[in-house]
Amino acid sequence: VSFLAYTKESIHLLDLPTYQSYLQEDRFTSAKIVGREILLKSDEGSYSILLDGVDLKKLLAHVPISMQEENLFLPDLVNFVLVLFFILGLLLFTKKDEEKKVEPKREKSNALAPHNPNFKRSYKAVNSSVKFSDVAGIESVKEELYEIVDFLKNPNKYKSFGIKLPRGVLLIGPPGVGKTLIAKAVAGEANVPFFYQSGASFVQIYVGMGAKRVRELFTIAKAQAPSIIFIDEIDALGRSRVGSHNDERDATLNQLLTEMDGFEESNNVMVIAATNQLDVLDDALLRSGRFDRRLFISLPNIQEREDILKVYLLDKTHDVHYHDIAKMTVGFSGAALATLVNEAAIHALNSDATKITKEDFLAVKEKVLLGKKSLLSYSEDERKIQAIYQASKALAAHWYEIDFDKISMIGSHFKEVDREIESRSQMLSKIKLYLSGMIATNLFYDETFSNAREDLSKAKRLSQEMVEEYGMGEGIFATTMDASEILEEAIEDTQGFLFKMKDAIEVISQELLEKETVSKKRLREMIDEFL
Repeated sequence: VSFLAYTKESIHLLDLPTYQSYLQEDRFTSAKIVGREILLKSDEGSYSILLDGVDLKKLLAHVPISMQEENLFLPDLVNFVLVLFFILGLLLFTKKDEEKKVEPKREKSNALAPHNPNFKRSYKAVNSSVKFSDVAGIESVKEELYEIVDFLKNPNKYKSFGIKLPRGVLLIGPPGVGKTLIAKAVAGEANVPFFYQSGASFVQIYVGMGAKRVRELFTIAKAQAPSIIFIDEIDALGRSRVGSHNDERDATLNQLLTEMDGFEESNNVMVIAATNQLDVLDDALLRSGRFDRRLFISLPNIQEREDILKVYLLDKTHDVHYHDIAKMTVGFSGAALATLVNEAAIHALNSDATKITKEDFLAVKEKVLLGKKSLLSYSEDERKIQAIYQASKALAAHWYEIDFDKISMIGSHFKEVDREIESRSQMLSKIKLYLSGMIATNLFYDETFSNAREDLSKAKRLSQEMVEEYGMGEGIFATTMDASEILEEAIEDTQGFLFKMKDAIEVISQELLEKETVSKKRLREMIDEFL
């Protein structure tokens, strides 16, 4: 032990994300450049990080930096080799004993951390000032969010009925729709502490560190309960473990699952997570008892875009009609609209104008679109084509009994029914749904368009699965012709059905052009008029 003490002290290696987190929290007291490394000291110990990638100006703004031209550990190579052999021997004979001892100590330390006056918390809660009134464009999910707020504010009311607080809420939607803002609004409305973490911040290089950070976060959140933990981009740590193996990520995910299960029924900690990749999440995260609520946040429709624009233009002098700007921004997320308003304001300022006008929005629209390639911006003719395409899909979904909440001009969320056994006719109905948009636009315009690419790809893939994996072709052994015949069968049936329903498609498409979305209830009302 005295020989090991010659290495002076235990120095922990930091990865760049952890270093940046510690720097923002002002945990370092001094910094010393030693060769190609930086030695950092804090009240909790010593750390080192490679000099490459570190912004020295930013570091200097937080702590003084000194220089030292010597080896970080030992003065010469001979002693270094001796220490290396000693450490290897020590690890060889004591590895198993150490593994048994370290973990219980770590658990005990973390469990007592909140009661230890010398414990320096890694996570700090914030009290959100955001309210639901500050968040526009989420009317479809506000009802469920109000219920969650009431759970947090009045837990005893629900406990008296034997109702348990939902463990977690999963917000699903494309980037920029305001998932983080929604979580802040829930915390603000409930007036509870709010802990924000990115999923990537738990992914560490060293085994056990990610799990330790999860334990620390939940320990602190429980001490300040009722509280909300928000994990953004949860797919970074919650990615499916099927077909891959990563000890650190697996340990971190297992710790998160354990914390969400827990033994305490009334710890009053709500976990809200956000992702735009639901399909890659591990099944264990999605099972009942963890993320019991799943809210799909779609891109805003025309009315929601108007509401969002009102918020962003509230403190700006302008002469624009909200409806006009909303109409020309199909496919814009809330974040994209914020960028558009800001760019329009800059354009007006540079033009020496006294107010923002529609011309300013038109001038910067393409600039915003080029910066966000995923956004859609349809011309009037393209809007009509897309409306016919989506209207036929809505009609097919209703007719072939494929469940959905709503269908919009730019997307549709069909509910996948969890069946252990699925029939050929059920799979064929899905193919007909995927092909309906392409068939309808061909009926109306005698032309095929590129917006059918994704659905056509799904139809082809499903037909191949039917013949190759499930033996639903002409014979047990699949051929290319079998898959092609399934597609031809689906096309023939769908053509006949959609031709008879052309008038209904036109009415539904007009609804989409005006409101950009159609709900399942409204669709049924319109179809009933034709039957």
